[in-house]
Amino acid sequence: MPRSIPEMIRGDFKCEDIAKCILGIKEIDIDTYKTLVAKGPMTAESLGVILNRERSTAYRSLQNLMGCGLVRRETRTISSGGYYYEYIALEPSRMKEMVHGNIDQWYNKMKKLVADIDKDIMKTL
Repeated sequence: MPRSIPEMIRGDFKCEDIAKCILGIKEIDIDTYKTLVAKGPMTAESLGVILNRERSTAYRSLQNLMGCGLVRRETRTISSGGYYYEYIALEPSRMKEMVHGNIDQWYNKMKKLVADIDKDIMKTL
């Protein structure tokens, strides 16, 4: 993964790399999201089986995805008593909107900082 904007401009990276960078998620999170989109809502245990990972790993990934807003959790009631959680991915079009929104916010913030970069850099001398 590139560490600077010039590296990103020159580099050969994929949409997944952009999503990871902009949304602050990991490769396992991308795999988790793609699985939920493709297969529909499921439990952390089912997800762990499909991804060939421990349930705890699947759960941590789901927590990351919920934290950035790509997945939501719903409580399902068991008729014999009790409940379980089912995880649902947002549509990929919503992910695209989120990435665009984060890029726009970052760009606007950077433009404000750069507006006075010449003066701010010289203040430190």
